[in-house]
Amino acid sequence: MNPQQNNNLHIPKITKDILKKYNFSLSKGLGQNFLIDGSVVEGICLSAEINQDDYILEIGPGIGTLTQQLCSQAKKVVAIEIDRSLEIIHRETLPYDNLKIIYADFLKTDLHRLFEDEFDGHKVKVIANLPYYITTPIIMKLLEEKLPVASLTVMVQKEVAERFTSPPGSKIYGAISAVIQYYAKPSLSFIVPAEVFIPVPKVDSAVIVMKIYDEPPVYVKDEKLFFDVIKGAFGQRRKTIVNSISGTIPGIDKGLLKETLEKLGYDPSIRGERLGISDFAVISNHLLD
Repeated sequence: MNPQQNNNLHIPKITKDILKKYNFSLSKGLGQNFLIDGSVVEGICLSAEINQDDYILEIGPGIGTLTQQLCSQAKKVVAIEIDRSLEIIHRETLPYDNLKIIYADFLKTDLHRLFEDEFDGHKVKVIANLPYYITTPIIMKLLEEKLPVASLTVMVQKEVAERFTSPPGSKIYGAISAVIQYYAKPSLSFIVPAEVFIPVPKVDSAVIVMKIYDEPPVYVKDEKLFFDVIKGAFGQRRKTIVNSISGTIPGIDKGLLKETLEKLGYDPSIRGERLGISDFAVISNHLLD
């Protein structure tokens, strides 16, 4: 790190001056909202429990507000930024020896190769302030590729954070809640008001931490069937689980499903939102018997 570089981009005037200096216009299409609050930056690092031995992957660094803090606290930071026009700004705002910026579309990036090239087998903490419109695809790419990731600490739309962390039985609990809870233990860390961004978005955000399991908390014989059952259970939310799954997943016999549920002690009229991942694991495993 350059010792003369201050972590100062969280100061609104400095961010505005940088944007003006480089005549940079924020892209609505890329969901660019730059953070201008030092306490939120610090809160994200505290939530992620960053220390000097950590290897960090940051997704979407923007002009580098959070990146500055990550570089000052971690061993190595690799940031992936889709907007190549920010490169000239990064030369001024991010002169850190322990930072590598890759200008690429995260969703098209070969993450296994990146991890192999940049992190040398070390467990990685992923940090991101995610654009609302691609939050779920980014998180699912990280989870499904089963990378050596210790945790994901991400800032997302508040209602999305609540959905990701909601327990079975909640009105907002859904397929994505169950799938995430298979891969990780998610928790909502703190709420982030809209006013701490430039430009100000229409909704508040929240920081969530997902601690990735080394092994899933439930035994699943066939992951594809397990996920199909979860998605099927919420595919027609107002219907019972028997009707929803049999009406959504080709090849699932309604009679067999009803018989399986009764055999396992479930009421066939139950709805998907009442079931947790252990329930979905038991049901999908028995469908293979």
